[in-house]
Amino acid sequence: MKQIAVIILNWNGAGLLREFLPSVVANTDSELADVIVADNGSTDDSLSVLREEFPGVRVLEFSENYGFAEGYNRAVAATRYPMTLLLNSDVEVPPGWIGPLAAHMEANPRCGACQPKILSYKDKGSFEYAGACGGLLDRNGYPYCRGRLFDTTEKDHGQYDEPMEVMWASGAALLVRSALYEEVGGLDREFFAHMEEIDLCWRVRLAGYSVEAVPASRVYHLGGGSLPASDPRKTYLNFRNNLLLLHKNIPAKDLRATLLRRRLLDTLAWAKFVAALDFANARAVLKAHCDFRRMRRAYTSHPGRNLLREPLQRRNIILDYYLFRRKTFSALPRR
Repeated sequence: MKQIAVIILNWNGAGLLREFLPSVVANTDSELADVIVADNGSTDDSLSVLREEFPGVRVLEFSENYGFAEGYNRAVAATRYPMTLLLNSDVEVPPGWIGPLAAHMEANPRCGACQPKILSYKDKGSFEYAGACGGLLDRNGYPYCRGRLFDTTEKDHGQYDEPMEVMWASGAALLVRSALYEEVGGLDREFFAHMEEIDLCWRVRLAGYSVEAVPASRVYHLGGGSLPASDPRKTYLNFRNNLLLLHKNIPAKDLRATLLRRRLLDTLAWAKFVAALDFANARAVLKAHCDFRRMRRAYTSHPGRNLLREPLQRRNIILDYYLFRRKTFSALPRR
């Protein structure tokens, strides 16, 4: 059996399949991996495109749209490879992209998940927003990356070419040990989409494994293929899921203070939307908090270890970025 299932989740993405799947088929080492498309109940011509234009690609057909999280859970359960690479449908891959990831996992048995360097498809000399060269969280749970702080993405000059243990790997291109994926519960289906990979990686790390960035591999991500950054639905999911992320993975003794800080900071974000007359996104923030209060009751157990107390997670990225004007990861003081 091959070592890796490269699984692309598709929903009404016929155009993306035509644009990006050819590079995945052509440049994925067929001795290491199989390319599989899991279709999330598409109603466009995705399935006919796959049958007619990519007859060598295995297709898993789901009857409905299960979202990013549950769609991948069902696909991983149906494939059963030693390792699974979750790959967004809007990612172009160059020759030799998968080998360094597989070699890193083979050489580091306590590495539970890893990601390549993720560059922009539109500007291939720059990091891409969703993951860049490995993700971290600050003390308040705000994500940031090597190569991207908030909306500031850096040019890639090789400054982050050393492998590094990180807090989370991007779901745009995430290689994970399949048994570990299932052991820790896979992606949380209640998230539906956005930040579910951060939650997964947090649980991988709590299970005693590392999550790492492997810059010897690189891919090119279009980004915004499902929802644009300004969409209120995306705002809602990001705010709600970040609160769920903290509630699930922070020890009970630290949780109240952390959530209080986040409520205050989210109130500022809401006020900023109101000041900009962006009432749709302001409503999305309020709805996120209302739904979080209801949904958190389903999560009653909490870990005993707070990963946000680790050195790279103890910083306040808002102060670093907005007050001290540190706009790049390399400008952040080491802790």
